[in-house]
Amino acid sequence: MQHQMKSILYSTDLSQNSIIAFGYAAYLAKLTGAEIHLLHVLEKLSDDAAFTLQAYLLDEKKRHEILDMRVDKARSLLEAKQEDFWGRQSAEDQKFRSQIKSMTVCESYPAEEILKSAKKHNCDLIIMGSHERGLSHTFLGSVAKSVLRRSHVPTLVVPLVESD
Repeated sequence: MQHQMKSILYSTDLSQNSIIAFGYAAYLAKLTGAEIHLLHVLEKLSDDAAFTLQAYLLDEKKRHEILDMRVDKARSLLEAKQEDFWGRQSAEDQKFRSQIKSMTVCESYPAEEILKSAKKHNCDLIIMGSHERGLSHTFLGSVAKSVLRRSHVPTLVVPLVESD
């Protein structure tokens, strides 16, 4: 018996190749009618970075503005990548853009936020890209590994395409 897919969480790191993973999300949503939830998680500042920001920028309001700018810049980049992706699709396929039901950009711990978001949206599938590290192509990023170990729903990790 086949499991019906109703909701897909696409988590992106906004890297150059992240659009490849989104292509899978869009294709599966097209085939199944599932809704898509987009998520980008900015990693929380390290304690050292937060201390440095606090030490050099005494005005608390300015500190919050700078941190908000990080989120706004990431949101703008996610929106630009979406525009670019959908702009390259046929008129027939562009109608599937309406299956995107949410776009979230936040600052948190990535694996935790991905799992929390998948649960919140009752997702049947998580899609994310892998990271190439070192000489072997078998390594996954630490976020992908953590999500794979702890997820209660199927997780598709899309390998990065090699540049020639």
